[in-house]
Amino acid sequence: MIREALVEKDNPLRPGKAGLVIRLTFLVVLGAITLMPMIWMILSSLQPQALSVSFPPNINPLGFDLRYYQQFLGRTHVLRWTLNSLIFAGSSTLLTLVVASLAGYAFAKIKFPGSKYLFWLYIITLMLPFQVAMIPLYIIMTRIGLTDTYLGLILPAIASPLSIFLMKQVMQTIPTPLLESARLDGCNELQVWKHIIIPLSKPGIAFLGIITFVQQWNNFLWPLVITESTAMRPLQVGLTLIREEVPLSYSLHMAGATYAAIPMIIVFFVFQKHFLRGVTVGAMKG
Repeated sequence: MIREALVEKDNPLRPGKAGLVIRLTFLVVLGAITLMPMIWMILSSLQPQALSVSFPPNINPLGFDLRYYQQFLGRTHVLRWTLNSLIFAGSSTLLTLVVASLAGYAFAKIKFPGSKYLFWLYIITLMLPFQVAMIPLYIIMTRIGLTDTYLGLILPAIASPLSIFLMKQVMQTIPTPLLESARLDGCNELQVWKHIIIPLSKPGIAFLGIITFVQQWNNFLWPLVITESTAMRPLQVGLTLIREEVPLSYSLHMAGATYAAIPMIIVFFVFQKHFLRGVTVGAMKG
């Protein structure tokens, strides 16, 4: 123990007290700058209209008021918009995890003719912006009668190239002899995927689930295009409708934005451990 302590003490890479203080100060300042827009949004939603645009924002808790949240939640379609967003984001996330894990397993561990070329051809589509595919997608959904439906919202989001790429990188780290042993024991490919691939890929699957849910919850352009009736709009599109109806009520807008951010904050804090583990998943190939 004495030898280890001496080695640690003489380690030139170990920061001293001054360096540690500087690093902590830098992280605190960076965190405050990152959180400032959210803090300002919350403060503005709790203040009267005259104070919501003041700079710097008023931080006196005696002036806080919840009436703008009451006005927002009292609007006709808010709860329906919230339900639509939950169905859209939740279903898209679940189906994306299933499709991406199956495709990632096939590309990572199953050899078939042209697999490498097919994978990179699919990944190349990452360079195409969504606006390029939006019009063909809309035409297809119109012809098969899926406009203004949940299926029309969900289906285009379940086969993301990025999600398949991430799952392939995760599943490449799983030892191939383990899969061969399962096949020798009589498991088919679906059983190998269910009983071996999925349990060993949980950190990557959790990470993909978090970023997919947040992405689809914040999705605006495709829901705006594919939905027609007010009752089918998700929450992000509904906030825009409120902004058009009441263009100058900034406190009401901020209350709506804060309300829409709550599910993402909850998801992040609940699954924070999985998110941090998943950031580096697939970085090393074993």
